[in-house]
Amino acid sequence: MDVSAWWNTKGMLGRAGMAVLSRGLATTHFFAQARVAFTVAELRCKEVFDPPGSVTLWSLPTEVEDQLESNVQRWIEEPARWASFFTRLQVLKDVDLLGLLGSLDLLNAEQRQEAEKLRRSTERRAVQIAGEHAITDDLLTLLAAGFWRGDQGQPAVPYAKVRLAEG
Repeated sequence: MDVSAWWNTKGMLGRAGMAVLSRGLATTHFFAQARVAFTVAELRCKEVFDPPGSVTLWSLPTEVEDQLESNVQRWIEEPARWASFFTRLQVLKDVDLLGLLGSLDLLNAEQRQEAEKLRRSTERRAVQIAGEHAITDDLLTLLAAGFWRGDQGQPAVPYAKVRLAEG
């Protein structure tokens, strides 16, 4: 896919990636494709902007990563549930990230309004989500939606300061 040419994963989330990975991973290839794209995105974002003391969509606290991995293990057991979602990703041609997230029911109207308020930094490499946040679904959604401020071939990495857990 990589419609915006940010991390050079052309084809990984598309039919080519599916054809290659489904041979050995018949029921889990969708998640394997996503894992490859996530890893490349993480590395590329760290090259562009790696904010100290902050989180990005690709750099989350261990507890959150562990929870995500636990969910993925559960989701893998429902391949039919995810087939249509991943099939829609295979044919993307539009770079309207906010529209895409909305069409996939991953971004509601209120979250979209928040994302539209975000601005790129002066050096054009980052998008700060102002304030200090707890890690919630809304924050993760905003970290994803904030990428809309990037340009073709030039990502802007959304990031946020996070409140430390008490105790």
